[in-house]
Amino acid sequence: MTTEDEIQFERDGHVARVWLNRPWKKNCVTVPILDRLDEIITEVDEDPELRVLVVRGRGGTFCSGFDLDSLKADYVGKSNAIDVAVKSAKVCDRLYSMKTPSVAVLEGYVTAGGFEIMISCDFAIAADDAKIGDFHIRRALFGGAGPIYRVPRMIGIRKTKELMLTGKLLSGVEATEFGLINKSAPADELDATVEDFIGDLTDKSPFMMWLTKMTIDRSLDADTQSLMVMEHLAVGVALNSEDANEGVSAFLEKREPKWQGR
Repeated sequence: MTTEDEIQFERDGHVARVWLNRPWKKNCVTVPILDRLDEIITEVDEDPELRVLVVRGRGGTFCSGFDLDSLKADYVGKSNAIDVAVKSAKVCDRLYSMKTPSVAVLEGYVTAGGFEIMISCDFAIAADDAKIGDFHIRRALFGGAGPIYRVPRMIGIRKTKELMLTGKLLSGVEATEFGLINKSAPADELDATVEDFIGDLTDKSPFMMWLTKMTIDRSLDADTQSLMVMEHLAVGVALNSEDANEGVSAFLEKREPKWQGR
């Protein structure tokens, strides 16, 4: 299979869908797959028609991590071992920082590198019986794409230590209770739950979605006074945008807005 077979990209109206497609290996990723994901992120952000990215796995599982056969052959015990961490971190940070909001749809195993992809998405929705966790410590490995700086911001230090130091796996229900994901649903209701959720994203101004997402992403990384300055500037940018003018006009004229994305 080609890389394009192993990570599939589809356009569905305003929705971009990425499918990891290696179900015989629980959708574990490789460097070529990460490179292609990086390309897709750019494609999505440059397409004004696409307003949300949905990341999912074929065969009833999300992603079990990096391909351990490839890891052992190419990186374990070798001088270039750090390269795989640099690559993974770069792509996951691109996913986290992209203009377009992203939603991870979780089924089956969501572990190691798959866990890192999940925490790099803006939202996560899981089947109730999904198996979600960092997992690296069970193999005496260390996650190189976000667990130590993304997870504590989501669930706090104590819960992060509980998850990472035990290597435990959470169900979708438990992950929701942990504050790690947005919601879970029975497996037969997952598709409908996802479509309802992304429907609340695709009808918004893509420009304001980007501005709001970008500022929220910085909200835990600066002092209050600096954030107030950023907030003031964001308000000014928003009020001078075509979409703000359209949003206010549509409300006053009692009609649906037609977003321009700027």
